[in-house]
Amino acid sequence: MTAQPYTESDHQAVAAIRALSIDAVERANSGHPGAPMGLAPLTYALFTRHLKHNPTNPGWIDRDRFVLSCGHASMLLYSVLHLTGYDLAIEDIKDFRQFESRTPGHPESFATPGVETTTGPLGQGVANGVGFALAERLLAARFNQPEGDIVDHRTWVIASDGDVMEGVAAEACSLAGQLQLGKLIMFWDDNEVTLDGPASWSFSNEDVVARYAAYGWRTLEIADGNDLEAVDAGIAQAAASDGRPTFVRVRTTIGYGAPTKAGTSKSHGSPLGEEEAAAAKASYGWENAPFEVPDSVYDAAGQGDRGSAAEETWNELYAAYSSDHPDLAEELERAMAGELAEDWDSQLPDFEDGHSEATRAASGAVIQKLAAAIPELVGGSADLAGSTKTTIDNSAAVSADLFAARNINFGVREHAMAGMANAMILHGGLRPFVGTFLTFSDYMRGSVRLAALTGLGVIYVYTHDSIGLGEDGPTHQSVEHLAALRAMPNLRVIRPADARETVGAWVQAVMRTDGPTALVLSRQGLPVLSGSDADAVGMGAYALQDVEDPDLILVGTGSEVQHCVEAAAILADEDDLVVRVVSMPSMELLEEAGEDYAEDLLGNGEVPVLSVEAGVSFGWQRWADDHIAMDDFGASAPGPELMEEFGFTAESVADAARDLYNDWEDDEA
Repeated sequence: MTAQPYTESDHQAVAAIRALSIDAVERANSGHPGAPMGLAPLTYALFTRHLKHNPTNPGWIDRDRFVLSCGHASMLLYSVLHLTGYDLAIEDIKDFRQFESRTPGHPESFATPGVETTTGPLGQGVANGVGFALAERLLAARFNQPEGDIVDHRTWVIASDGDVMEGVAAEACSLAGQLQLGKLIMFWDDNEVTLDGPASWSFSNEDVVARYAAYGWRTLEIADGNDLEAVDAGIAQAAASDGRPTFVRVRTTIGYGAPTKAGTSKSHGSPLGEEEAAAAKASYGWENAPFEVPDSVYDAAGQGDRGSAAEETWNELYAAYSSDHPDLAEELERAMAGELAEDWDSQLPDFEDGHSEATRAASGAVIQKLAAAIPELVGGSADLAGSTKTTIDNSAAVSADLFAARNINFGVREHAMAGMANAMILHGGLRPFVGTFLTFSDYMRGSVRLAALTGLGVIYVYTHDSIGLGEDGPTHQSVEHLAALRAMPNLRVIRPADARETVGAWVQAVMRTDGPTALVLSRQGLPVLSGSDADAVGMGAYALQDVEDPDLILVGTGSEVQHCVEAAAILADEDDLVVRVVSMPSMELLEEAGEDYAEDLLGNGEVPVLSVEAGVSFGWQRWADDHIAMDDFGASAPGPELMEEFGFTAESVADAARDLYNDWEDDEA
């Protein structure tokens, strides 16, 4: 069937996207007009002819997902959302980049209807796109039935030169090719310009299209991104997948229409200026006042009827599906709503006092119980599943031939792994956990930060958490990582002291849906401590061994709590000191528990407090008067030897506590 020709009103709608982008940037005196001016035809054709979406219901389950990875071009997205009928008014467009506006400088999924993911840090949207596409395949394998596919949608990504330069994009796209995610289409805006100048300054030595072909992608080209008919044909060709993800090179002109700045970096990240803006709009035949759009353009661009019809067709399919498969329909709706199944935590393992087990191993046991009760739980690791204990035992691994599985082999791709997990949460219907060694949390920090900023309930399983891992040495021994993770707003860090606290840590992580949680776990075996309490993990800290009127308080996390317990016994026996031992698995949860609770637990400033943690002391000044910490890097040797060498033994804790107590008494006197 021949595609319906584009009309003059369609061409004016393309001009409207460009004009609104120019006007908003000029009004804000800030922003990136160039990419929207070049990409307007592609985005218009995609949203009006090819994207399956319903502007009146942006949350429709089976909509296509669109990702603007080059988030600096946000006005491109805001303009097309406004014109096609999303709940984004012209006043919102005028409010671009202003405080608490619905059109922030870079797209934020929680701020603007129709924005699927928070983008801007280049490459992240590409990883998100791969995650969206994988989520679609996993849910399709679980819920679709022979009589009809209720999960059947594409993921479309627009990426810039900067996106395809970034390592996180390379990681993600390599995996997308491995998994043959055939419903993923990525457009590369090849405009040959970056922020500093011509792309050739830094990006002329490789054949990008050949690289994507080598990843296992199908590759296409749209030679003129300003030819609306050619763009439309190119999109249609891209949508006709051959089973591989599709990479489309689109040749555009950044700042198209601007007489002196088109094709140069001068149009990338600054307003055009009054004269240049007027000349650009004149070149499009756009004669309207700033922010003025004729009704004919809204009529051409509006997608309310097309979107409602598409959703209604799906609703009819889903009604029959719900009748034939009520249990599956109920499961899908529950999972997409982010609700947990009833009694999801009723079969969690219990650990007896004295039992010794690494908290990574205890975490693995918890995962098995959770996976049995939470079907949407999926997980994987960066080629470390055997070490992080993150394999779901009763499931196969996802592959290009098998999506009815729950284990994802991400390969050594930490950054992409975390970016994909973000998209799985945003897509809905899945609850991902991802694992690696704590020291490699640095490799995925950009994606973790966006999870925290956006409020996504991703679960990170970080093992091998200290010098206690031993012989691998300081390259793998985490020192500063706990403090670095704790410094990130809205990231909850939990470092359990034993297997029992590990159960509580997982419960807190699973229940949390407004931000990510990092579980920090040991390689070495730890004893289950008398008095440890899974439920108390939710308070952030608690008295593992409580006493009335303590002379001294020892507070530890993770593997060091056992040394605090032993040191308290030494101090009681040798010095007749009454010692409270506090386990503090999570500073963030303790802060949420309230100032009064924390002050009472830690002595109200009337009792000396010593903290013990095999990480840098940074951050402990708030909670303790002195510290046993690792303010330097570790060494290569057996773990027990290192713990002794660096002062993490009961005797060393007792000595430091005794000195603190004596100094405190001297100061009081």
